[in-house]
Amino acid sequence: MAREETVVWERPEPPRRAAPSELSRERIVAAALALADADGLAAVSLRKVAAELDAGPMRLYRYVATKDELLDLMIDAVYGEISTRRPPGADWRAALRALATRTRRAALHHEWFADLLGGRTHLGPNALAHGEATLSAVYGAPGFGDADAAQEAAGALNAYVVGALRREVAERRAERATGLDKHAWQRAAGPYLTRALSTGRYPTLSTVVHDAAHPSPEAIFTAGLDLVLDGVAARHSA
Repeated sequence: MAREETVVWERPEPPRRAAPSELSRERIVAAALALADADGLAAVSLRKVAAELDAGPMRLYRYVATKDELLDLMIDAVYGEISTRRPPGADWRAALRALATRTRRAALHHEWFADLLGGRTHLGPNALAHGEATLSAVYGAPGFGDADAAQEAAGALNAYVVGALRREVAERRAERATGLDKHAWQRAAGPYLTRALSTGRYPTLSTVVHDAAHPSPEAIFTAGLDLVLDGVAARHSA
């Protein structure tokens, strides 16, 4: 019979021992978070984390077996910053809106977090609490009588949040890389876009560019979120 692997969440930390620099998973994750927040995920390695903690890399392997485990711990640490508390008196829409808004706030604080959303399921205790809060907001609410309905609603919400956050983070990175904010970029691209739209080949796009409002990223996120929640409500109306 194959031996069941022990996941990092259930593996106890090694006993503490006297050393010039004391280690723990909490300290290791904190150092990795600082590196990722400053320079992105490419800056994170067990060797670099060990250097930040003034410890030999081999000592870290007693706490974290692989870089994937370190990333799992980092992801769960960010989930731990996202409050799962349901606003008092909130219905399912308000509860899901609060979770999505808090998730956006965390992703903008830790931009690398958006890169790791939407991949394999996150199973750390804080990630599980986030999933529980999402599902429990709809499960049993009017129109959401079974597990399939709750999962469908949660899936639609998560798909929107992941896509919206990745786009917003990508735009922020592009601004930093080019040195152009949104308005400066529009001024630089304006002459070309004016010529392209004046050809008459893009009439609807031209109307939207000239007539539609261009709100802030936060307003765009909220408007898209409300569209998703409206769709969920229409599908599962009691």
